Formats: sequence, structure tokens, C-alpha cells
Amino acid sequence: MEVLTEILLAAFLITDLCLAVASRLLHCIRIAACQGVLLGILPLVAWDWDVALPQTEQFFVAVLSIGIKAILLPRLLRRAMDRAGVRRELEPLVGYPLSSAIVLTAAAASLWCCTRFHVAVEGGPILSAPVAFTTMATGLFIVMARRKAITQAIGFLVFENGITLFGIGMMLEYGLIVELGILLD
Repeated sequence: MEVLTEILLAAFLITDLCLAVASRLLHCIRIAACQGVLLGILPLVAWDWDVALPQTEQFFVAVLSIGIKAILLPRLLRRAMDRAGVRRELEPLVGYPLSSAIVLTAAAASLWCCTRFHVAVEGGPILSAPVAFTTMATGLFIVMARRKAITQAIGFLVFENGITLFGIGMMLEYGLIVELGILLD
């Protein structure tokens, strides 16, 4: 299961990079929804199925993440996009090639910092903290580097996905409470 967890974390990095270079809002919404699905699947994949079945809390977090982050919030963002009549981010503050370079630099820096300072849980996925920090940095970058409010809302959602990913990756004991608190925010 560890290999599948690492594949999901690599897919998270790919979605971060895709978000940095996407100019169409619908693509950004779909990529954020894909991150919601990955967040829902990750706790179940990271669970050690050989020892015991996942707790009810794990299933609840998975269903909650997929329901809210992959279905509800993308639909609300799509509705806001349709009402505003906006389709593209035409004039971002930072261009798309530079955006991809910034996200790749953030990924390299977070990987270097996490390996240098040993930010990992024993027995947990090695890439969880670097990917979480990269996702948080990508979300903050999208909030700062884009002009449209809908794109900035997507950036905030991506930032929150990074926080959730950090909680899942660090196998926090009270992850459900943290997740519900973040969703209320």
C-alpha cells in the first residue's frame, strides 16, 4: 500500500503543477475537484489493512472529503463562474511559464527542507510533508498571483487541501476534528 500512497502523492504534485499553468477556470475547478478525490482516497490507502480494518472515522473523513471537496465546492465554484460570466484568467499577475517554475521551485525547496529537518512520521509516507507544503505554497501562490476572485477562491481551496494533506500524512490523532474545523472556516 505504500507504493500506492506514493503514487497518490505524486498525482497531487502533478495537480499542483497543472493548477499553476491552467488559464481556464473550469480546468482549475476540475483539478481542485481531483485533489478532493485524492484527499478522500488517501486515508484509506495509507491505512495498514493487514493489521485491522480502518476505523469508522477514516471512512467518514474519506466520504466527507469527497463529498465536500470533490462534489459540493466545485459545483458552487462552477455556479459562481457561470453567474459571473468568467471563463479564463486573461491577465494573471505572474505569467504561466514563471508560475510553473515557481511551483517546481517550491516543490524542490519543500522536499529539501523536509529531508534536511526530518519532517516525517515513522512508518508514514516520506513524501507526505513535502507534498503538503508544496500544495500549501501553490494555493497561496494562486491566491496572490491571480486577479479573478474565483481563481483566488480556488487557491484558498488548494491551500486548505495542503493543510488536510499534512494532517493525513502526519497521521494526526485528531485529524477529523481538525478537518471539520477547517471545513467550517
